[in-house]
Amino acid sequence: MPVTDLQVERWLREDLGHHDVTNDVPGETTGRLVAKETGLAAGLDAAEAVFDYLGVDAEPRVDAGDRVDPGDTVLSCEGDAQSVLRGERVAVNVAGHASGVATKTRAAVDAAREATDAVAIAGTRKTTPGLRGVEKRAVAAGGGDTHRLDLSHMVMVKENHAAEMGLEEAVRHFRESASFATNVEAEVEAPADAPRAAAAGADIVLLDNMTPEETADAVELLREAETDTLAEASGGITVDDVPAYARTGVDVVSMGSLTHSAASLDYSFRTG
Repeated sequence: MPVTDLQVERWLREDLGHHDVTNDVPGETTGRLVAKETGLAAGLDAAEAVFDYLGVDAEPRVDAGDRVDPGDTVLSCEGDAQSVLRGERVAVNVAGHASGVATKTRAAVDAAREATDAVAIAGTRKTTPGLRGVEKRAVAAGGGDTHRLDLSHMVMVKENHAAEMGLEEAVRHFRESASFATNVEAEVEAPADAPRAAAAGADIVLLDNMTPEETADAVELLREAETDTLAEASGGITVDDVPAYARTGVDVVSMGSLTHSAASLDYSFRTG
């Protein structure tokens, strides 16, 4: 999901308002996006797209996922001074946010590796409206899995479906409705329900809001059932919690906080 001109136009319209007096600066100039703290770079493609839309030549100086330290230039640009200055804040904001997501994701991946190399760290659909593509690419830059990008990528049988139809019937219903190429994931809230969901045809069982001990019990029940169904732990998991969940034997730990609670990486923009 690359950044589109329509997205960039909306970002710029929001920032410029009806009459931009602040950036009424003549001539040409150069600019640099500079890191002020250590982290992982991401979102530079979006920052570049902002400047490209304004007719400014821009070039990222690092790749997505690269470590940056204070003073490192991550993007440089050159062009009409007014256009450079108009793009500055939007570029800083989007790159800072994305880099914060990538940095937090890498912290979660590193925490998982303390326990095992076998578990994946994934984002969720708890993304900022209009920024899902930017945030999902940032998760990938941090070494995480993007999970489903939208509702068409996988069927998720949630607790509301189970409440209306019953767990097994809901899984069977969506298994029959979905394409052969579409996975079906079923959310359960008790260990004993994990093998029930697997037996009904779920490709993945989401172990929701369980403690690490409950999660380990659910994984063991799936193994005893001799199923190939994947196990995913989710629900309020923090970076500090990750090693404990990774040790349970789950295949995936998914974390909404990677996108909805990541602090922006601090960047500054300097001209001349």
